[in-house]
Amino acid sequence: MQFDFHSTRSILVQRGGSAQLAKIAQEQGATKVLIVTDPGVLSAGLLEKALPQFKELHIPVHIFSDVQADPPVAVIEQAVQVAQEYQADCVIGFGGGSSMDVAKLVALLSLGKEKLADIYGIGNAKGPRLPLILVPTTAGTGSEATKSSVVTVSESEKKGVLSPHLLPDVALLDAELTLGLPAHVTAATGIDAMVHAIEAFTTKHLKNPMADCLAKEALRLLSNNLHRAVTSGDDIVARENMLLGACLGGMAFTNAPVAGVHALAYPIGARFHVPHGLSNSLVLAPVMRFNLDVAHAMYADLGQIIKPGLQGSTMEQATQLVDYLGTLAGELGLPTQLSQVGIAEKDIDQLAQDAMLQTRLLMNSPREIKRQDAAALYREAL
Repeated sequence: MQFDFHSTRSILVQRGGSAQLAKIAQEQGATKVLIVTDPGVLSAGLLEKALPQFKELHIPVHIFSDVQADPPVAVIEQAVQVAQEYQADCVIGFGGGSSMDVAKLVALLSLGKEKLADIYGIGNAKGPRLPLILVPTTAGTGSEATKSSVVTVSESEKKGVLSPHLLPDVALLDAELTLGLPAHVTAATGIDAMVHAIEAFTTKHLKNPMADCLAKEALRLLSNNLHRAVTSGDDIVARENMLLGACLGGMAFTNAPVAGVHALAYPIGARFHVPHGLSNSLVLAPVMRFNLDVAHAMYADLGQIIKPGLQGSTMEQATQLVDYLGTLAGELGLPTQLSQVGIAEKDIDQLAQDAMLQTRLLMNSPREIKRQDAAALYREAL
């Protein structure tokens, strides 16, 4: 047995912990901090608890709040320029996956030693980087525990930067920051986190025992708390369990990479601006059904965590799990078909062509997905 495992250096789980963010930054040697976030986080007032301590400790802060969902190259370059002009010596990513992904790249690129165009792919970002702290405000991407950052490079394509240098020094999980999250966002990000764990557990390459343990515990936390978090948004225990589950899912898939669901979801997000979690949700059941012949034993294993008590052969249990996951989004009030987010039959061939560009993800699929397969899966999801 041989595998390589990477993880965030320090993970702090603390309700109300955002009020201590300046102290955490100070411990990382910060004297000028750039906070990377988005307009929604800013307008929701989620930074209000964090900012007073920066004044108390006399640590200047500049807030970059122009992050967009599925961040394009231009936003990253703009944020890097702001960091350089401000001469930031510590970067804090505060928000959803997009804000955290941008913050990772800002911490790396603002030193001026590397260019974004040169670091796409696996292991091309060499570092060093500025001290980096990530604070998730959604329970979905697990970006605070991953060595990847996803960039929208064109209307049809996303590219990933994958390097251990993108793992933060500190991840702060403060469940109070997720209390105001709308039900549909809670649902979509929660399913996204489940997909991370499912694909990490069934990946064709780099599957390993540590990631398996994390994926299973992530799914236990997520499946036991998702409905409660969606229907009772102020349930702090459910929110905390979701946040931890998403983080564990991130730890799993950064070491045992995601596959076909993400490969088919990326073009949906890039072309139709569908949120990433919802894009994953829309193609989850078709891709899992496609994988059944080769992955049913692993799916049955996960089925006993997500829906304890499933009966029958491993194939029967796996099929029941896929059927359940196919109805989960609808139960939670999300769209369940591509046609509900503006995608039509005429778009299928282009989406399938786009999906084939995701070779980094497709290689991890338990069953090979060819272009005609991708088209058939999109049609099934219509």
